[in-house]
Amino acid sequence: MRKNILITGASSGLGKGMAVEFAKKGRNLALCARRIDLLESLKQELLALDPNIHIIVKQLDVNEHQQVFEVFNACHEELGGLDRIIINAGIGKGVTIGTGYFRINKQTAQTNFIAALAQAEAAMEIFRKQNSGHLVTISSFSALRGFRRALTVYAATKAALSSLTEGIRIDVMGTLIKVTCVHPGFIRSEMNEKVKKVPFMVDTETGCRAIVKGIEAEKSTCYAPRWPWAWMQLLVRIVPAKYLKAMS
Repeated sequence: MRKNILITGASSGLGKGMAVEFAKKGRNLALCARRIDLLESLKQELLALDPNIHIIVKQLDVNEHQQVFEVFNACHEELGGLDRIIINAGIGKGVTIGTGYFRINKQTAQTNFIAALAQAEAAMEIFRKQNSGHLVTISSFSALRGFRRALTVYAATKAALSSLTEGIRIDVMGTLIKVTCVHPGFIRSEMNEKVKKVPFMVDTETGCRAIVKGIEAEKSTCYAPRWPWAWMQLLVRIVPAKYLKAMS
């Protein structure tokens, strides 16, 4: 059992939802995010679920790359080791390419991929030293294909994250280090709260329960919730681009 778990982007959305699900399972948690006030509130909420678990909170901006290494190592020391690290921090901003919003698209690319790379480096340094651990990245169903408008850069960053995760997994294949890439479908969260009509959207609790179930299985990749996304991914990979245009 992975007893000590670190989650980035844990102050809200999927990160917070996963923290709740793992607390219900009696896991110790290191919760990291920029908004320390929200983390402190979450800590009390989780301790109310199980007062016997150990929870530490750390303020972390994943775009401050040196801070990522420092915070991960501090959590490792304070919890007495880390068994699983979940790279979840990310943003959902994005604007159609070529419409004058490079700054926003650049921010999405830096946070969702470069910062994720820093987190993967920091996590794998810890796991390689102890020769064990479970690295988890939270990618997206959108990683499977290119999408238009606001999703163009977002989908590209998630595709890069999925590829990075697979490369790491291949690199440590045959060791005691496990690597999982999660591809969530449409799950209601702070990131998409303004989106009104989306097919197959589930609430945060349902979605995070499915994500945690997938993580616990420790397979190389998973889709959450499994229905319909595990089957939908087969279709999306082969559907002509003109249909993707109509979908997005």
